[in-house]
Amino acid sequence: MIVRSKRRMLLALGVSAGLLAGVPALLAAPLAAQPAKGPLVLAAASLQESLTAAAEAWAAKGHPRPVLSFAASSVLARQVEAGAPADLFISADVPWMDFLAANKLIVPGTRASFLTNTLVLVAPRAQPFKLAITPGFALAAALDNGRLAMADPDAVPAGKYGKAALTNLGVWRSVESKVVRAENVRAALLLVARDEAAAGIVYATDARATPGVVVVGSFPATSHAPIVYPLAQLASSRHRDAAAFRAFLLSPAGKQVFARYGFGTR
Repeated sequence: MIVRSKRRMLLALGVSAGLLAGVPALLAAPLAAQPAKGPLVLAAASLQESLTAAAEAWAAKGHPRPVLSFAASSVLARQVEAGAPADLFISADVPWMDFLAANKLIVPGTRASFLTNTLVLVAPRAQPFKLAITPGFALAAALDNGRLAMADPDAVPAGKYGKAALTNLGVWRSVESKVVRAENVRAALLLVARDEAAAGIVYATDARATPGVVVVGSFPATSHAPIVYPLAQLASSRHRDAAAFRAFLLSPAGKQVFARYGFGTR
């Protein structure tokens, strides 16, 4: 009985020793590699397709793919002001970049204006209409009982450009009560594409990205402030690739990506 007990103890110890011997190996085994993340870029909603393509072109060079967050420039600027950590900011207008610069929230010397755009009037593809965009043009009559979709004209760049254009052309008061204020330019575009608004004011690049709308006409460049997209590195930036990705966006190769989506480059 004593001999059997010893055998059992030895067998038990042998099994335990074997299990314990494997523990260091398990602990030493590397965890599943997590994909590295690139710099976080806060960008105007109108840049969705083009900036995504630029990020993919950068990643194709062997860099971690940048993380992109799209929204109205006003919303993004307020997030930066509130302390949201990010590396780059691309605004659809100059005033919101001025706002961050005034609050010392961008890295001095990194600001650059590199894209331009145009403003257009669109209608649902299922309900198109013709209308020449000239001083005093009959937009209210063309809308009839329908609505005019715009990004918020009090805060969002596309909406501010649109309101300025309509004001300078003398038709803002006639359509103000028909305006549906959207969160951003893409939300306004979607309302038109879904035939939930009779018309909308968006960027030409947005109209190109959505098959559900047709362009009625372009607003004269003199009817609103120049549509310029400034880029800057944020003071909160800590990513090692932030400056390099910024440089790529400003390079001829980077600008060529945006040009394919209809943006003007500077």
